[in-house]
Amino acid sequence: MLRRSMASVGHDMAGKVITVAQQKGGSGKTTLAVNLAVALAGQGYSVALLDTDPQGSMGRWFMARRARGDVGLEFSTASAWGVSYECEKLRQSRDFVIVDTPPKVDADLRPALREADMILVPVASSHVDLWATEGVIDLARREHKRVLLVLNRAKAGTRLANEVAEAAGLLAADLAMQRLANRIVYAETLGQGRAVSEGPKHSAAQAEINALCAEILHHLQMADA
Repeated sequence: MLRRSMASVGHDMAGKVITVAQQKGGSGKTTLAVNLAVALAGQGYSVALLDTDPQGSMGRWFMARRARGDVGLEFSTASAWGVSYECEKLRQSRDFVIVDTPPKVDADLRPALREADMILVPVASSHVDLWATEGVIDLARREHKRVLLVLNRAKAGTRLANEVAEAAGLLAADLAMQRLANRIVYAETLGQGRAVSEGPKHSAAQAEINALCAEILHHLQMADA
């Protein structure tokens, strides 16, 4: 099982690294990363965030959270080539390291992909966003890493969302069963240094994140089996 207490994390039990990557800006990388981090922490896992995006959106979210006095997560930054060192250090004391990356696909992204136990690629419901995943998938394939595509800002029942989902399933990557809907609460909570799971109980957004989190844990457990 992946669940374990902090006391059990040692040099012989390194934590899992989840890298969130997408070539197209505005795809929801940071939103996915921080919501996943808070969801995992809420289940008792110890979680560190690693921001490698010079834009620093994850860092701004973390500082807003810190100002509220509600942290519960470790936070670090790194340049592209400092990722390996930071991941090696953080995974010795944390169950999960969530890495946010710049919106580009080049050699600078490879260290974050190389360190990953799982690569998450958010895809908004447009063919342009889907096309932008190809570069990430190609780099991941070169590093012999599996990719999990996550449909983001999906509008239920629309033809476009269904077309994107169908096309995504044809790529050399897994497609998450759980989609994240186009909900204002994701943007609202991000600006407040919170996650949707810290809002009203039993909200639809909270259910989406919890279901996605469970799916990701299942994928990681199957990879370890």
